[in-house]
Amino acid sequence: MVTTDESKTRASPPVEEPPARVGRGATGAPSSDRGRGFLRRHRRLVTAVIGVAAIAGFIQFVVPQLSALGPTLHRLRAGDPKWLGFGVVLEAVSLGGYVALFRTVFSCHGVRIGWKASYQITMAGVVATKLFAAAGAGGVALTVWALRASGLSARNVARRVLALEFFLYGVYAGTLVVVGVGLRSGLFAGRAPWTLTVAPAILGATVIVVLLSMRALPNDFERRMKPLAGARRGRRLLGRLASAPSAVHDALGIAFSLIKGRKPWLIGAIAYWAFDIATLWACFHAFGAPPPVAVIVMAYFVGALANALPLPGGLGGVEAGTIGVFLAFGTHASLAILAVLSYRLISFWLPTVPGAVAYLQLRRTVGVWRDETNRQHRVPPLEGSRSMAPSANPPSGSG
Repeated sequence: MVTTDESKTRASPPVEEPPARVGRGATGAPSSDRGRGFLRRHRRLVTAVIGVAAIAGFIQFVVPQLSALGPTLHRLRAGDPKWLGFGVVLEAVSLGGYVALFRTVFSCHGVRIGWKASYQITMAGVVATKLFAAAGAGGVALTVWALRASGLSARNVARRVLALEFFLYGVYAGTLVVVGVGLRSGLFAGRAPWTLTVAPAILGATVIVVLLSMRALPNDFERRMKPLAGARRGRRLLGRLASAPSAVHDALGIAFSLIKGRKPWLIGAIAYWAFDIATLWACFHAFGAPPPVAVIVMAYFVGALANALPLPGGLGGVEAGTIGVFLAFGTHASLAILAVLSYRLISFWLPTVPGAVAYLQLRRTVGVWRDETNRQHRVPPLEGSRSMAPSANPPSGSG
């Protein structure tokens, strides 16, 4: 029987695979395969080249601009230390809000993520996000790694990471709508340029409507879409497209269930943004009279869109974007520069050292979780199993 199986496996692949490769070669795919292969083999070299080019561009284009800000930057030392210290406290409370929200969302399915683990994952994720901005991709990757080790399935991790983002960015989008409309209508004090009030409000409202509409999809939407695909390639593509709204539907279900459960620490979603904005407000006070609160809120959220740029922590992009928005709202240039830069120094560097320490602690925690999982799945050997093992489980190379 073993000989028959081996003859079958030897007969089929060599006959069918080479023609398939030749067929793909006729359409020109090998050139793209060679390109992808080159990138895989020289990934470190390509990354290094891109990094050097980014540094060279910074030196060439950004540094000369900063030199002109010398007199303004020297005033950073003249900031009121009481207000700056208060900003540090506010930023710490903001991070505490994130930790509380994280613990609430991920304590589920028999896996209890406590305060300690929530702190470690959150702070380590903050550092990863600052190193690899790209809309928080670095922090998400580290969070998924830790949560999978805690015992949550890949599906549950994906759905609950989405639910966490919905809580955070639901507040984000909702604030764009409320504050944007409030400024434009005159309900809130401050200038109200259309592009910085109405346009962001429309964007926020659109995001909210699109996401909430996915809640109306049937629970088996992904399964219903599969029969519509004919070819194998079409089935894969349609399956991927169908899985996205299905994941959003499930994540919204988790979010609404937590809201219905009246989890008190969901307030962390609001606290995270509110106290972070309050840090910026305190930095304005450290250097002069701040603009209206609604202007600070709107400039903060619109400027934060630069976090989507693949820059370390959005460094450079966020500062430039936020300062530009403040200038469009009529804030004095030197005051905006001083407040934004001091705020970014606090928000960027305050979590760095605790986050690095938390990452080392998290590695030990993940090691403990994996040891516990291995012990739970380890089956004690039966008596006499050693003598039976060779005949029951022959080595793969025994023919």
